[in-house]
Amino acid sequence: MSEDAAETLARYLRVQRDALRWKLEGLSERDARMPMTPTGTNLLGLVKHVATVASDYFGACVGRPFPERLAWNDEDAEDNADMWAGPDESRESVLALWDRVWAHADASIAQLPLDAPAHVPWWGPNADTTLHRLIVHMIAEIARHAGHADIVRESIDGAAGLRDGVSNLPDQDAEWWSAYVDRLRATAEATGD
Repeated sequence: MSEDAAETLARYLRVQRDALRWKLEGLSERDARMPMTPTGTNLLGLVKHVATVASDYFGACVGRPFPERLAWNDEDAEDNADMWAGPDESRESVLALWDRVWAHADASIAQLPLDAPAHVPWWGPNADTTLHRLIVHMIAEIARHAGHADIVRESIDGAAGLRDGVSNLPDQDAEWWSAYVDRLRATAEATGD
């Protein structure tokens, strides 16, 4: 028996969000928060951001508002407030929020048909849409941020891979990887640009 469209979308959404959440496994509070790019990208912030947008898309946008106020999501909140955890927000509190948001999202997805109307005010002329499109949008959103998280996590401690138990990388030792990176560097430098 094959999956129907709703089951397939829900499975892909779950795989992407589990991959992103997994990138925090085993990290200290400091490492989870550490900005790793010139724009401040950090793992805990990526998780907080995705939870925040999911609370809107699978909450108010489908007529089932998420029951908690997220102050960093208010109109008058500081720019990028959803992209980092403040001193009063622990790794555990952000992960607990993540779990509550996704429980609410899963309930919305389970209770509504794919063609259920949705309204996304910040989408302008395309504001009226469906739950189906929101799920596809969030799969893409999470995949984008999971890619960011892959690079950030590898920069922190060298941990790489698709998800727990699935590295999706050649099974080679550190010496092989070092030689591989050296070869790529030599190839890049040989271009002369």
